[in-house]
Amino acid sequence: MASIVVRDLEESVKERLQSRAVRHGRSMEAEVRDILRDVVKDDAEPSGGLGSDIARLFAADGLRADEAVPELRGHALRGLFDT
Repeated sequence: MASIVVRDLEESVKERLQSRAVRHGRSMEAEVRDILRDVVKDDAEPSGGLGSDIARLFAADGLRADEAVPELRGHALRGLFDT
């Protein structure tokens, strides 16, 4: 396994990392490893684009990537901006 050294880390950042580690029940070193893994995970796997990202977000609500979503034309927007 590789090791890295981070120099000139602000004290406030170190304190927040320590607090976060305590909340998650692990060492600060383990917390930093988890944060770094999480950040680079998305870089390794191309998302496929905005549409794929949206489909993934709504998959739990029943939207399937292999089904067409009907286009709605001529319908007035209702709800959020109604007065």
